[in-house]
Amino acid sequence: MEFNHVLQKIDEVNQNVIEWRRYLHQHPELSFEEVNTAQYVYDLLTSFGGFELSKPTKTSVMARLKGTKPGKVIALRADMDALPIHEETALPFASANDGIMHACGHDGHTSMLLGAAKILSEFKDSLSGEIVFLFQHAEELPPGGAREMVAAGVLDGVDYVLGVHLFSTIPYGTIGVRHGSLTAASDVFEITVQGKGGHASTPELTVDPLATGAQIVTGLNHIVSRTVAPLQSAVVSVTNFHGGNAINVIPDTVKIAGSVRTLDAQVRETVRTRITELAEGIAKSNGAQAKVDYLYGYNSVVNDVALTDKVAAIIEENFTDKTLDWVDPMLGGEDFSAFSDEKPGCFVLIGAGFTDGKGAVYPHHHPKFDIDELALKDGVKFHVLMALTLTKDKVESENDN
Repeated sequence: MEFNHVLQKIDEVNQNVIEWRRYLHQHPELSFEEVNTAQYVYDLLTSFGGFELSKPTKTSVMARLKGTKPGKVIALRADMDALPIHEETALPFASANDGIMHACGHDGHTSMLLGAAKILSEFKDSLSGEIVFLFQHAEELPPGGAREMVAAGVLDGVDYVLGVHLFSTIPYGTIGVRHGSLTAASDVFEITVQGKGGHASTPELTVDPLATGAQIVTGLNHIVSRTVAPLQSAVVSVTNFHGGNAINVIPDTVKIAGSVRTLDAQVRETVRTRITELAEGIAKSNGAQAKVDYLYGYNSVVNDVALTDKVAAIIEENFTDKTLDWVDPMLGGEDFSAFSDEKPGCFVLIGAGFTDGKGAVYPHHHPKFDIDELALKDGVKFHVLMALTLTKDKVESENDN
């Protein structure tokens, strides 16, 4: 198969990819509710031909493309869900579903993988190994759709799993890679402080959960600085504090909730332990009680070192007009970790931020979030390159022997 001939197809499908992205952007669906999105993807894949199609879960799609030559099995993943955000972009293809918006680039992820699927389906008889296209539901809402897909067996027989994320805060023309931990483990906690309520005029007759809760919040904000080593990373953020209704009444209970982000598994457990110890200890010292509920969210996405080196080499060789950037870890969460926990994985960041004054840059999950659609071509090219090169690893190693 002529390698350059396949890559030329990227220009030919680019307008389709943009149209698919805009359609998906205009018709967003929330996590676990991507019924129409999944059907849209399924129907397009059917029209391309050559795939073994299935729906591993109610709102996800898997497509298998088997080559005629021996080789590795490569899984390529794109997420499809949107967020409960009212869009404020004023784009001509802005969300038609009020209160729901593709504010994280998943519309682009899905369209890029569709573009790669269309191209590769035309060269099925020349492909090595097998390519598994995973169109995943519910990345935005724990426990996440990736776990469900793994449980459904989508990674059976897979050698490598790869994914990309468009980033508005990375300028177009930059591709980010990293060895090891790329994203954080993202957990949540809820603390219920049980006191004894009473009238605001007689606080001595109460066990004030508000005062106790305030001390707990202060203590939580000291955990990272006094428990986690300076060269390690963690974030403990209190995001909710609820208690009481009447101005002249000290309530019985207070609820405190927040988020924990860590890169290291041991730090994760240490922070969890300290949250419980601190909340229970402060409550007891005030005559109250604290019950801590801690929910593990997504694990950290850990890029396999050997696979990442291969991916970086492929990018350097074939994206000569782009900048390869070895990025720092970020403390956002990503449920791609459910895939990379099972198989050697590599997750790559593709710059999609507007440059040269072409448009304002807004962060992810912002109501005015948008991407430079030039980046869509980079994503399609990435998927195609990985499918054409990594599937040949097994053949090359066998020939070397």
